[in-house]
Amino acid sequence: MKLVRTLCAGIALFGMTTGAAQAEDGYDLWLRYGQPGGSAVSIPHTSPTLAAAAAELRRGLPRTTRPIVLERATAPEVSALGLKLGALGDEGYAVRQVRLGGRAVTLVTGNSDVAILYGAFALIRHARTGGNVDTATLTSAPRIKLRMLDHWDNLDGSVERGYAGQSLWDWWTLPDFRDPRYVDYARANASIGINGTVLNNVNAKPDSLTAPYIAKAAALADIFRPYGIKVYLSARFSAPIEIGGLKTADPLDPQVAAWWKAKADEIYRAIPDFGGFLVKANSEGQPGPRDYHRSHADGANMMAAAVAPHGGIVMWRAFVYAETNAEDRAKQAYSEFKPLDGTFANNVILQVKNGAIDFQPREPFHPLFGAMPKTPLMMEFQITKEYLGFATHLAYLAPMFKETLDADTYERGPGSTVARVIDGSIEGHKLTGIAGVANIGRDRDWSGSTFNQANWYAFGRLAWDPSLPSEGIAREWAEQTLGTDPKVVDTSVAMMQGSREAVVDYMTPLGLAHQMSTSGHYGPAPWIADLKRPEWNPVYYNQADARGIGFDRTATGSDAVAQYAPPVAKIFADPKLTPERDLLWFHHVAWDRKMASGRTLWAEMIAHYDRGIDYVTGMRTRWDGLKPLVDAERWQKTATYLAIQEREARWWRDASLAYWMSLNHLPLPAGEAAPEHDLGWYKNQTFPFAPGQGK
Repeated sequence: MKLVRTLCAGIALFGMTTGAAQAEDGYDLWLRYGQPGGSAVSIPHTSPTLAAAAAELRRGLPRTTRPIVLERATAPEVSALGLKLGALGDEGYAVRQVRLGGRAVTLVTGNSDVAILYGAFALIRHARTGGNVDTATLTSAPRIKLRMLDHWDNLDGSVERGYAGQSLWDWWTLPDFRDPRYVDYARANASIGINGTVLNNVNAKPDSLTAPYIAKAAALADIFRPYGIKVYLSARFSAPIEIGGLKTADPLDPQVAAWWKAKADEIYRAIPDFGGFLVKANSEGQPGPRDYHRSHADGANMMAAAVAPHGGIVMWRAFVYAETNAEDRAKQAYSEFKPLDGTFANNVILQVKNGAIDFQPREPFHPLFGAMPKTPLMMEFQITKEYLGFATHLAYLAPMFKETLDADTYERGPGSTVARVIDGSIEGHKLTGIAGVANIGRDRDWSGSTFNQANWYAFGRLAWDPSLPSEGIAREWAEQTLGTDPKVVDTSVAMMQGSREAVVDYMTPLGLAHQMSTSGHYGPAPWIADLKRPEWNPVYYNQADARGIGFDRTATGSDAVAQYAPPVAKIFADPKLTPERDLLWFHHVAWDRKMASGRTLWAEMIAHYDRGIDYVTGMRTRWDGLKPLVDAERWQKTATYLAIQEREARWWRDASLAYWMSLNHLPLPAGEAAPEHDLGWYKNQTFPFAPGQGK
C-alpha cells in the first residue's frame, strides 16, 4: 500500500506542478487534462497499476453520472456478467455499461491490470475527443506484442539523432535521484500503448552492462513497471572482451556463451522482468559475429540462449551497413539475412528498417518483409526526424508509417501487407514487434516542438493498431493537445496531413534519396563525391549526369528489384509501371522523359520542389490564422519554426537545382525563379555543430 500511496502522490504532484505557471509550454503533451473532474472511481482490488489508472481517470475525466469501476475480467462479479472477453488477450481492454452490486456503473476491465490501465486511458481519450463516458462501449486489443521506443541515448547525456535536448536519463544521478519526469514519460507511453523501452544507443558502450549501470536501469524499470513498460538494453557484441576480460567474442566459444549467460543472470537478479537485448552487429563499424566468420544467426542465438531461461528476447537489427555492398547498399540486408531464414532461435526477432537504406523521407518498403516467412520480423521506424527537417520542420509521419504498413509484399499472395507480416497473422508468429527510434529529450516540450509530439503519439497508436487512419490519429491528437475548437483542429489536421509529402517534394522528389550533407545530415549536398566509401556519397544515390538521373536497380543495373516478390518486382522493374514517387529509386531516367503530367522529368522535378515550398507557405498562412485561438507560447514557437522550414525548403530547392543544372545544362521552365546563389556558394556552406550527431 505504501507504493500505491507514493505513486498516487507523485501523480497528484505532476498535476499541480504543470499547472498555471507553465501550463502551455508543451510539457503536458496530449495529456492536458485541465482541472480534475472528480469522477468517482473504485478499485476493489488495488495494485500500483490500478492506482495509476484510477488517478488518471479522476484527473482526466469530467464528472460522470455513473461511478467507474476498475476490475479484472477474472473477478467473480465480472465473470458473472458473461461479457465474453476472452479474445482480449493479456493487454486488451473493454469498457462497458453494466450493473455491479445493484448499481449502474461504467466498468473498465481486462485480463490484467495493465489492460485496465490501457482501458482507462482509452476512456479518457474517448471523453476528450467528444465521446460520452456514461454511454461508452469500447473494446480493443493490440495487434502487435512488442511496442517499443528505441532511445539512441548515450551515457554522456548526448542523443544521437536527437533534436530535443540532452538525454532524458540522467545517468549521473541515477539510481539515487529518480526524476519525477520519468513517471510522466511512463504515463505518456502507457496512454498510447507502448510497452517497452530500450534505454541506450544501438551504438552501445559496454559500460551499460556493468553493475553500476545495471542498477541505474533497474531504478528506471521500477518506475516504469506500474505502467506496463519493460526496459531493454542495447548490448555491444564485444562486451565479453571489453568488460569481461576474455580474448574473444566468438559466439561459438563456450567461454563467451558462459559470459553472456552469467551477465543475463546478473541483470535479471536486478530487473526480474527485464525484456532482453537489442543488438546492432557488423554495421557501421560495430563488432559482430562476422568478425569471427560466424553468421548473424550464430550471434543472435548465442545471446538468446542466455536470456531464454528468464523469458527474455533478442532483437537483432538487420541494418547491416558495411564495406561488403560495393554493388548496391540497398541489397545488403536481404543478401545477408535471407539465407538465414528459419535458423534463428524462437526468442529472436529481426528488427528491419522500413526501407532498405536508412530512414529516408521516402523509401519503398524493405524487401526483407516479404522474404523471411520462417522468421519473426519487427518494424523499425524513425520517429526522430534525422532526414525530415530535425525538430524545426513540420512533418507529420503517420502517412509515411502507413505507406509502409499498408504496402503489399505478396509474400502469400495479394493482401500480404507489411502490417500483416509484422503482426504475425500471415505466418502465425507469436513473437511480434514494432519499434520507433524516439524523438524525446529534456526539452520542456519533450520532442523539440508541439507538432513533433504528434509523431510520438502516432507511432504508439499505429503500434497498437496499424489499421488506424493517419487523419483520424491526427485529429484525436490535435483535440487533446490543442483543444477542441473546430477551426484549430481542422486547420492543424489539414496542415499535418500533407506535411510529410511536402518534405519529400522539396528534399528528395520522385524517388531520390540520401541527398543530404554528410555527418550531421543537415541541408542539401547532392554533389558530394569524395568520401572514402562510394555509398557514403550522395552522388552514389542520384547517379546524375548529362543524360539523366536516378539509380538503376533493374536487371540492367544492380537488380535490387529481384529481391521483391515477382508481382512487386514486375512493377518496380518497368519505368512505365513504377509509381512516379519511386521512379528514381529504381531507374536512371532521361531528363527529357515525359511524365504523367505531360511535363518532362526535368520540369516535373522543378514542379515538385516548388510544390513543397508552396505547401510550407500555405502552412504558415493557415497557422497565422490561428493566432487568436492558440496559446501564445506554442503559437509563436510553431510560427517561428514554420518560417525556418520555408527558408530551408527554398535552400533545398535552389541548391539542388544549381547542381542538376551544372550537369544537364538545361534551362529553367519559363517563369521559374533561378537559384538565389551560384553552386559554389551552396557547396561552401558548412555546419559542423549541427545537432544530433551523438558521440
